[in-house]
Amino acid sequence: MRETRAERSPSDEETAGGGAEEAQVIVVGAGPAGSSAAYHLARAGVDVLLLEKSRFPREKVCGDGLTPRAVHQLIRMGVDIKAPGWTRSRGMRWVAGDRQVQIDWPALGGFPDFGLTRSRHDFDDILARHAVAAGARLRTGVKVREPVTDRAGRITGVTAASEAGPVAHRAPVVIAADGASARIALAMGLQRDPGRQIATAARRYYRSPERSREEFLELWADLRFPRSDHYLPGYGWIFPMGDGRVNVGLGALPHRRHGSADLRATLDRWLARTPAEWGLREENAEGPVRSAALPLGFNRHPLYTRGLLLVGDSGGMVSPWNGEGIGQAMEAGEVAAETTALALALPPGPRRERALRHYPAEMNRRWGRYYRLGNTAADLVFSRSGFQPVLNRYVMGSPALLNTLARLLTNLTQHPSRDAIDHVLNTAVRLVPAPGPRRR
Repeated sequence: MRETRAERSPSDEETAGGGAEEAQVIVVGAGPAGSSAAYHLARAGVDVLLLEKSRFPREKVCGDGLTPRAVHQLIRMGVDIKAPGWTRSRGMRWVAGDRQVQIDWPALGGFPDFGLTRSRHDFDDILARHAVAAGARLRTGVKVREPVTDRAGRITGVTAASEAGPVAHRAPVVIAADGASARIALAMGLQRDPGRQIATAARRYYRSPERSREEFLELWADLRFPRSDHYLPGYGWIFPMGDGRVNVGLGALPHRRHGSADLRATLDRWLARTPAEWGLREENAEGPVRSAALPLGFNRHPLYTRGLLLVGDSGGMVSPWNGEGIGQAMEAGEVAAETTALALALPPGPRRERALRHYPAEMNRRWGRYYRLGNTAADLVFSRSGFQPVLNRYVMGSPALLNTLARLLTNLTQHPSRDAIDHVLNTAVRLVPAPGPRRR
């Protein structure tokens, strides 16, 4: 008989086991995608095993900024965003040369009108604990090695390292949320689409009491390559953490002509431009510069095959418009959980398989055209000149254009449309040809 959540503590979840376990669903990776999927599965009454190679709390390379779309997912999970440690943002401040503008988050009925910042050092821990409280079985310090498959090549579980040697955990459905490395997807033969861009991000924390309690997420669009006047195909950020620190970083695509930039040198050149009183200097830095890959725009296909669903970075779900990935990971985790819970209500066989194939169809419905348009923009504009041509003097001087651009970049639109901006953006995205289904 399965234990109730009241009979288990979070520490029990981590220390129990060591031997082979069975579940209805195995989720590999307890980042935002995996913990979100595990939470929603557990809430639906599904027996879910959540495997994480690290132990919490842990560091992750991230800007720590959450748009209203991501905040919406936290609210859906019941996370207490009024507790200490959460810092609210009123909107974005865009800087381009000698011009800067402030844009409030839109007041839309379907999304909150504020963003948040929270360090990934404990953000992922909070989400994982939420999944445990809902009934998921969390195992940390478990490094998943490879999938277990049957003779037909369908995934039936995963092998993981343990103190006693390799252990096989079994489940009829596996959700891969193992990040950009996509170890499980690769082992199942799902290669990255070479036509899709991969960006790189680097970040560092600085002690900056003056900037730490800012109300806006600050984005700089006029960064340049080190020792060059070529614009960086990306942007820099300064996000207030509310605890005396700021998260400072930059993300960039490889330039179509000049290749990848030295992000550390680019960061140093940029911060030298900032006012000394901000404190963004070496003596105020906390920790090293850390970097990570950002797989953009659905760069791995298919998102479902043979009992395996890909969510978050493992499916290349980072937005090609702005490099945001947390909200997308959590939203995909919820969709994957809902699809899987419905499929498991059916007997094994063709009907269950058809239900599971709804997952890539739903993700395509939500983001397929939007990401396709973003991939085109990344190829034709951002990877050549960054955001500088888009944030020209004419756009920066027009509130209507700025609000339209801001909502396009952050995917903050309502369906059906609530106002003229929604109507314009929804119409533009609908005109993009839908990506075709990919199966394997």
